[in-house]
Amino acid sequence: MKYRSLLKTTAVMALLAATADTAMAQDKMMRVRINADIRSTDPGVNRDANSDAIVLHMVEGLVGYKDDASIAPLLAKSIDVTADGKAYTFKLRDGLKFSNGEPLTSADVLASWQRYVDPKTAWRCLKDVTGSGVASVTSVTAPDSSTVIFTLEKPTALFLATLARTDCGGTGIYHKSSIDAQGKWVKPVGTGPFLLQEWRSGQYVQLAANPNYVSPGGERTGYVGDKTPKVSTVRFMVIPDDAAAKAGLYSGDIDVISDLNNADVEELSASKQLKVDKVASMGLTGLLFQTRDPLLKDVRIRKALLLSLDIPQIAEALTNGQSPANLSVIPVPSPYSGKVQKDVPARDLAEARKLLAEAGYNGQPIKWLATKFYPSLFDAAVLVQAMAQEADINIEIETLDWATLLDRYTAGNYSAMSFTYSARLDPSLSFDMVSGNKDKSPNKVWDNPEGLKLIAESTTISNDKQRQALFDKLEGMIRADVPLIPLYSGTRIGAVRANVEGYKTWPVGYPRMWGVSFAAGK
Repeated sequence: MKYRSLLKTTAVMALLAATADTAMAQDKMMRVRINADIRSTDPGVNRDANSDAIVLHMVEGLVGYKDDASIAPLLAKSIDVTADGKAYTFKLRDGLKFSNGEPLTSADVLASWQRYVDPKTAWRCLKDVTGSGVASVTSVTAPDSSTVIFTLEKPTALFLATLARTDCGGTGIYHKSSIDAQGKWVKPVGTGPFLLQEWRSGQYVQLAANPNYVSPGGERTGYVGDKTPKVSTVRFMVIPDDAAAKAGLYSGDIDVISDLNNADVEELSASKQLKVDKVASMGLTGLLFQTRDPLLKDVRIRKALLLSLDIPQIAEALTNGQSPANLSVIPVPSPYSGKVQKDVPARDLAEARKLLAEAGYNGQPIKWLATKFYPSLFDAAVLVQAMAQEADINIEIETLDWATLLDRYTAGNYSAMSFTYSARLDPSLSFDMVSGNKDKSPNKVWDNPEGLKLIAESTTISNDKQRQALFDKLEGMIRADVPLIPLYSGTRIGAVRANVEGYKTWPVGYPRMWGVSFAAGK
């Protein structure tokens, strides 16, 4: 395609320092590439996708996601819900221990929850459980050491899904020693299969197998089931450059790349040294607009930008043909991705120019933020700039490091940007991640009052047909307002060395290193 040539760049190859293997396969260090350093180890606090992925090796919540996006017990062994849907009773599994050997009781669940809902903690999902989002928890009680009861103001179909959310840190339960005497976060002391051994900023995060991990048994799926570690150490190595990461995989200095560059799939699949697998993703890569920007507050300019783009070509170029275009916040694998969601409007430069003329646009520059930490985000900006120029739209690209881009996104301090969202496994949550009151949540891009009411309504309904009708209506509304342009849901592609066994890519895309081992003698 003519636009794909714009994405060809000179790869900078880098040699990675080799790590000596120990004699026994189970004692070897498993080395996993991450493209940027984590932001913190505090579950759901000052987080990003890399932070979530690593933290969820160390902490566990009452419930977790399965591979198919359904919810199952994790620290809980049973969940009872009252007939009115307002009270959830969790019975904790027997014999649970934190990584420091201390037993886990309902008191630890209460203490963790109290810190989560303290506004000073700045937990990512505070608003989602205190009335501004999908649920309002009015009380949490512990009638005995193994029982916790959550009471809600009103029923919601998404309470358990909210507790399980990866961007909420799985609402992980941690020991009191995770926090110092002044209330400052130290490190996660949880019940997960691994514990924090060392975090060397900008270089790696190293985890050790948790000797006190208590498996619930059952199939290893998503974040639940048997998560017994099969290697003694996992090192998440910060390697921003894709070419360097690929070189490390070939040389054996890296064992796992959990999110492979689409352009490398064909090459790596042909190598006998490696194994590649892929699955449709539940994430979202797209273009965000600040609807309060002096220029982009005019919906006609936002619509003109949309019409100036050939979305299928962009998706094809950015994913190397691995993922179809998807103009909906509802991901392609979702059962709610229907006819309305799958519609992708054709490019129309004449209509784009007409809308620009009506809006009085005269070539004023639109500052577009992007980052090379996720190459697709920078490449998306390049393609948008080239296509929009054909409609006489002037876009200036500003490249930032990922941390700065994320800060600008969180503060709503931008005109337009390329951005990527981690997986949301229910359409209500997909809409919620981009929608909200901008005065209270500057990171939200869509603040249509009627839309917010419909999103809230969708969380209370369990009937599939009724939910689909609501999501179809929301789809039409958000497309009319154009606060963002989704491009594709993506395909998660993982690559491992041939001697790595048990690694499995899944729609959420995060690496899961429990149950993963080296083949004996290799």
